[in-house]
Amino acid sequence: MKRREFLAATGGVALSALSYRRVLGANDRLGVALVGSGRRGREVMKAFLSSGLAELRCVADVYDVQRQRAREALGVTSPESVGYEDALARTDVDAVLIGVPDHLHLPITLAALKAGKHVYMEKPTTHALDEGERLIAAVRKSGKICQTGTQQRSGAHYARAKAEYFDQGKLGKVIFVRASWSDFPWQRRAIAPQPRPAGLDWDRFIGPAKKVPYDWIRYDSWRYFPDYGGGLLADILTHWVDVAQWFLNETKPLNAVATGGIYQLKDGRENPDTVSAVLQYAGGWNLDFESTVLSVATPRPSVFFQGTEGSLDIARDGYVFRPNKGAPVEQRSSENLELAHATEFMSAIKEGRRPSADIEIGVQACNPVHLAKAAYWRKKRMRFDASGSRIEEDV
Repeated sequence: MKRREFLAATGGVALSALSYRRVLGANDRLGVALVGSGRRGREVMKAFLSSGLAELRCVADVYDVQRQRAREALGVTSPESVGYEDALARTDVDAVLIGVPDHLHLPITLAALKAGKHVYMEKPTTHALDEGERLIAAVRKSGKICQTGTQQRSGAHYARAKAEYFDQGKLGKVIFVRASWSDFPWQRRAIAPQPRPAGLDWDRFIGPAKKVPYDWIRYDSWRYFPDYGGGLLADILTHWVDVAQWFLNETKPLNAVATGGIYQLKDGRENPDTVSAVLQYAGGWNLDFESTVLSVATPRPSVFFQGTEGSLDIARDGYVFRPNKGAPVEQRSSENLELAHATEFMSAIKEGRRPSADIEIGVQACNPVHLAKAAYWRKKRMRFDASGSRIEEDV
């Protein structure tokens, strides 16, 4: 089976850039505004531009240094603005790439949809549980395409593994899912205080979060603080729980426990530098997750599925299936998932269909994270209430 035929048979998760170009037309590029031009925003925007299918029309960021870094890194002279409102007002912008801190996802996405723009939103989709339904409703009402940033959803080898091993039951009954990913140098930097830069709009950065005086570490390392990001549970668990829920066709855990703490980096951060969590699902399986920003080598961050008939270990570079009887099967992949996911977003816009990581999928990937965060901070086993809209102690 050819790759294109396989992808069509498994949900069409990723048209190649070449195939999309044939559909779109060489001169009909998507006009994109980059809102939030930090490291992650620049990385994803590079994928958009490398496809040859998009043009960067505007860079918006609360900090002038970041805007300039983006223009230099991306090799563009696009107009820039402090506020996202200017980007959304541009008639040559078809879509918005949102790479801002987590606490700003909701207001900027709602504004982009209201302005008639398609949205590519970095994960985690939501910063709080109650944001999910609002986002889903807004996307559906707008009729626009919203792709969320769990790029495994556009990976050909991920789709192949689900179709070949899970949909056909080759692992038997899956009991344990073990997920890990550690060692993040960027999140253990020593951040020295510095005066407020003239080109930083502090009030815009704070947005709807609790108002606090300027503090450089809160801006430069916002992932350290629950006001702006969920730490490792939001950054990493979101990816791996999404893979597990996708493969096992279950999106709502029964309960969660979590523990961890600041084991080494006592530098003013509030989110843990090390965390472990266990989520239990009604289908009869547990997801065991562990992550640390410390220098614990994980050369192949992956999701490992243990079933009664075999196991499967899958990562971004491929997978290994080991049946209880018979020889293992290994599938390697060198696919650029950033490019595949960006291309999937643009093809979904052209074809008028939901993308591989639609807003509902993005919300479902975040809800277990909110449950695990609640378990960590309250030091209790937590569950969703009967409505699924609140988190409560599991007694």
